[in-house]
Amino acid sequence: MGQHKGNKDQSLRAFFGRRKGHALKPRQAALFDTALPHLALDLTKPAPADLRALFANPSCEVRLEIGFGGAEHLIAQAQAHPRSGFIGSDAFVNAIGKALAAIDAGKLANLRLHFGDASALLDWLPAGALARIDLLYPDPWPKRRHWKRRFIQDDSLKRLARILTIRGELRFATDIADYAAWALARVLRSKDFTWTAERADDWRKPWPDYSATRYEAKAKREGRVPAYFIFRRG
Repeated sequence: MGQHKGNKDQSLRAFFGRRKGHALKPRQAALFDTALPHLALDLTKPAPADLRALFANPSCEVRLEIGFGGAEHLIAQAQAHPRSGFIGSDAFVNAIGKALAAIDAGKLANLRLHFGDASALLDWLPAGALARIDLLYPDPWPKRRHWKRRFIQDDSLKRLARILTIRGELRFATDIADYAAWALARVLRSKDFTWTAERADDWRKPWPDYSATRYEAKAKREGRVPAYFIFRRG
């Protein structure tokens, strides 16, 4: 997230990791020129008051996924809910490449992308615009000196609450127990969100429409146990 008030503020609000990994496949690289200009949000212009205007087909609601990685969850959700609009945000070149290829292959008309730091997107989105935000397996920044880069912070929860509808949901998954505790501590002291869990299985098991990812499968193979949280906007 973020980059607006000088180098110090930029470092405090930058939550993404690497910008690029392995080389893009030729088809993915081509789609950066042919498809991304039509799918990318233009943050230099004001956001529409009703985000449903971003999509060709009428949308019943709009959702956001921040840091979608391999795009498996984002694409599966867009396919399962064709009447909803989806915005995917990622600062990682390879993530955008995978999303572009999947959108093109599936001829999906209910997806828009933001290629860059999510903070700029959060500032651009109008208040109460989203029904749901998904934040799945964000970088846990395990070293104490990097904790300020974790996405879940007191300030970021306020910013996420602003763009959610009343009773809109922030859905968060992590395979790092320390990050789960970190996030819960900040949500429980937030005036904007409540944790919806009523029993242990509510956070041990994914929500009903959850779409698993390759990262999650790897985490389980390596013995890490995922936790799934639904936080509701008050």
